[in-house]
Amino acid sequence: MKRKSGQVRAGFRRRVGAARHSTRRAFILALALGWSCAALLAGAQEGEKTPKVGFLSASPLELSLNPFREGMRLQGYVEGKNMEVRSAASNPRRLDELAADLVRRNVDVIVAGGSDSIGAAQRATNTIPIVMAQTSDAVASGFVANLARPGRNITGISSQAMLVGEKRIQLIKEAVPTATRIAVLTNPANPSHAPGMKVLDKASRSLGLEIHAVEVREAKDLEAAFRAVAKARADAFLLLPDAMLFSQRARILEFALRSRLPSVYWRKEFVEAGGLISYGVDNPAMYRRAATYVDKILKGAKPGDLPVEQPREVEVFVNLKTARALGIQIPQTLLIRADKVIE
Repeated sequence: MKRKSGQVRAGFRRRVGAARHSTRRAFILALALGWSCAALLAGAQEGEKTPKVGFLSASPLELSLNPFREGMRLQGYVEGKNMEVRSAASNPRRLDELAADLVRRNVDVIVAGGSDSIGAAQRATNTIPIVMAQTSDAVASGFVANLARPGRNITGISSQAMLVGEKRIQLIKEAVPTATRIAVLTNPANPSHAPGMKVLDKASRSLGLEIHAVEVREAKDLEAAFRAVAKARADAFLLLPDAMLFSQRARILEFALRSRLPSVYWRKEFVEAGGLISYGVDNPAMYRRAATYVDKILKGAKPGDLPVEQPREVEVFVNLKTARALGIQIPQTLLIRADKVIE
């Protein structure tokens, strides 16, 4: 949260008294150097411990850390050096090690983005507060007891993305009415995928569709997964939300176009890069919102007492260029509902 320069100088004079000149030089130097270090910190009063925030992610940091920083600034925090950032660089197997390192560094709160990161943080500590920046289903994944009273040390944002899985199946049927078999890429190592598959199975049966699950644990498994999708003679396919799959979106999109497979994704970045349809929440907005939880916890709130929030708005993106390449006529009823249509 920005403050007027006059207000900053007034408070500055009150704090330093006779030492204002030397301190002002330090203040100007700080401005000259910039507050764009690799972390955010809350300005603590003299003598108080400066809180330390841990940030754990398996997704690209530009899509997660930057929105979180923005959210912290909106809460009145300024740039500094009290944030420990750990990224698995799309290799979820490193998350347990990285979460344990944050615990060893005695952070005051851990912000975790994605179900795999949250699971790693949960395994690493049951005392340090954990803020979920995004997860598909916090209850089904075992992160919280319920949304209203999470209990224990975890709270934050749960997109309930798996509950909109039914809608993604419906979008496939709407875009491709002749589709009967849907291939689904799923990562069994992701704690949200088992409950997500149950949602998809139920939704597909109600529409007379057959679901064919294809497991992908690591990026190296993708080529075998593509062969399995082709062998299943799927009419379309979709992905369950997963950091590893997101990191491999270029390969996945190339396969979908090469195989002429209509596909529905959970993030708009897929459609912006050539995917057909996406249906999901605004992920950067969830990271910005997670900062409000961090602020409350640093001010003394217990995570178990903070209700888990669910985003209300869901975005629909459609790529008409891809539709034409696949020989698909997107219904006008779907185009009208789309938040963005890429020509």
